[in-house]
Amino acid sequence: MDTPASKSSVEGGCLCKAIRYRVAGAPISSLICHCNTCRRAGSAPSVAWLTFASANFALLSGHLQTFQSSPGVTRTFCSSCGSPLTYKSDREPGTIDVTTASLDDPGRFPPTREVWLEHKLGWEETNACLLHCAQGSSAS
Repeated sequence: MDTPASKSSVEGGCLCKAIRYRVAGAPISSLICHCNTCRRAGSAPSVAWLTFASANFALLSGHLQTFQSSPGVTRTFCSSCGSPLTYKSDREPGTIDVTTASLDDPGRFPPTREVWLEHKLGWEETNACLLHCAQGSSAS
């Protein structure tokens, strides 16, 4: 995903603007997750995520509220408006996932795959142009 447009930093934040963040460089990955945990944490049929190196994420303002959604997984959100913002897994300590829709320009890094399709709600369509993975990142 290394393109000239992805070399600079991008900013994002929550709905109420209490939290602002910046990520630098190109994302490691861009995907749509259909897993049960993401659906429940986001109160949505799926959640789009961008993965960055943790060192490339900077909180500019506000305070991220954290919770452990499953063993080894920490998610953050805005305690004022409830916007889900990040995901960190102990299995990938050098990365942070940022909700794509929380970027100021969420169209900048379109997804390349859909994961956890075995959990997908029957009424949500998949994008035929994307790589499809029954579970995590392995293609099915």
